[in-house]
Amino acid sequence: MNHKGKRIGYIRVSTTDQNPDRQLVDIPLDKKFIEYASGKDLERPQLQFLLEYMREDDELYVHSTDRLARSVRDLHHLVDLITEKKVTVNFVKNNLIFSGKDSPMSKFQLSLLGALAEFEREIILERQREGIAQAKRMGKYKGRKSKFSPDVSDKIKTLMETRDPKSKIAQQLQISRYTLYRYLEKMKNSNIERPAETLNLP
Repeated sequence: MNHKGKRIGYIRVSTTDQNPDRQLVDIPLDKKFIEYASGKDLERPQLQFLLEYMREDDELYVHSTDRLARSVRDLHHLVDLITEKKVTVNFVKNNLIFSGKDSPMSKFQLSLLGALAEFEREIILERQREGIAQAKRMGKYKGRKSKFSPDVSDKIKTLMETRDPKSKIAQQLQISRYTLYRYLEKMKNSNIERPAETLNLP
């Protein structure tokens, strides 16, 4: 019996404030992987789950190239890795499709889009650095307020003791699972007393 490929969506937003529902709105999907993480590297939980989940003849849909990766190197690496599994990659906004049998022009477009994403990111970071430097000169810069407060840690410890699924705990805290994992990792590396369950990250 032949495997019928699935239509899979990979949606990445950098913060919990961004709305993942704005991506892949009109595309019917069999499965979605929603990532609340930076695209600066490949160590993203949902990306790793996606790579394990995909099978031959599946179709992967991503809103745009910068949602999959922020560097040319990572973008090429992921597209090659995915197409080697005989999975087709569709970048909807960029109107690009990759299947492993792609023309030199398609590969050039991929490199160009990846380079533009890197360039735009560097401009944003440079503006942030300039803004911080100016605020420091004016005595107005106080730094980023830490989200990992003792109060939040206490709430997490209490909820972890219930042994509820981490997805449910994240929902109760109104944060993403990725953010919860970051809290747990920080707690694991701190001197805060915590239940043993917090050490067992999936």
